[in-house]
Amino acid sequence: MSRIYNFSAGPSALPEAVLLQAQQEMLDWRGTGMSVMEMSHRGKHFMTIAETLYQDLRELLAIPDHYKIALLQGGATAQFSFIPLNLLNGKNKACYVNTGAWSGKAIKDASRYCQVQVSASSEDSRFTTIPERERWDIDPDAAYFHYTSNETIHGVEFPETPEVGDMPLVADMSSNILSRQFDVSRFGLIYAGAQKNMGPAGVTVVIVRDDLIGHADSSVPPVFDYQQQINNDSMLNTPATYNWYLLGLVLQWLKQQGGIAAIEQRNIDKAEKLYRAVDQSALYRNPVDKSCRSRMNVPFVLADSALDKEFLALAEKNGLGALKGHRSVGGMRASIYNAMPESGVDALIEFMAEFERTH
Repeated sequence: MSRIYNFSAGPSALPEAVLLQAQQEMLDWRGTGMSVMEMSHRGKHFMTIAETLYQDLRELLAIPDHYKIALLQGGATAQFSFIPLNLLNGKNKACYVNTGAWSGKAIKDASRYCQVQVSASSEDSRFTTIPERERWDIDPDAAYFHYTSNETIHGVEFPETPEVGDMPLVADMSSNILSRQFDVSRFGLIYAGAQKNMGPAGVTVVIVRDDLIGHADSSVPPVFDYQQQINNDSMLNTPATYNWYLLGLVLQWLKQQGGIAAIEQRNIDKAEKLYRAVDQSALYRNPVDKSCRSRMNVPFVLADSALDKEFLALAEKNGLGALKGHRSVGGMRASIYNAMPESGVDALIEFMAEFERTH
């Protein structure tokens, strides 16, 4: 069976070249006679993989020297708690903006550790917009300001980095990291689960400014303490070694594509093409305000929801997988991360046009 075009929101499709390389190296990594997943995480072979991964990530994102990188477990969900545990530094308030399901989860978890000030929310628009910046209510005494740069479920993406003054800016970039250019130095902390644009599930990348670490209370377990993790090269416990390896392969693939500037243009072209097809249709509709439509996750609904099941079944038969929208939103969702080739978007548009013609 040939591979499908996989529009899953995550775990998502990986570049085929990466999968093929992993297949070739499965039993014997570069003449060692063993698989990466069999290697000691302290051994010289795996340390080479880890060092290359860190170097490539710094290069691709132009991460300044005074920022540290940690590769952790528990997904972005764990970071919802790790962030207040590490960044409150004696304060009792943090500011959050609520633009969808994932920022809502972050707010709920942070509320266990501090007073959360919801500086702005788009809940009244059913998370189809981003609140205007001039309406945000930010407490200058808060420890940090948190936002979700791309809401995977609702398909809302911040078009640019928000300005919050001198307060440390914290971003959940799980679903759009490595997909567009941004200035790391604008942030205090960035975190991202790997399973969208970076690799398989099981690794969470944390990029944190060095003055923000080392302030966790002594009661915080060492594996939750950024300083402890960084001091131990993210190896307080045995890391997800094979997932690190695959993350490294994705970073090398991205460099081969021309880096983030090149992949961003490709992502712009894919998204514009798909949104144009939706907007010009009488059958499909995207509910998100055009000023903040996601390049990564494109939700759309059919004019007659009774056609949803047939649409999905026929799409599967045509090699277009995982298009069902999140249960909280309904309809369809096409996730078109870095690994989705333009041919996949073209195939989806062609199918949508034919489905509309016959319905």
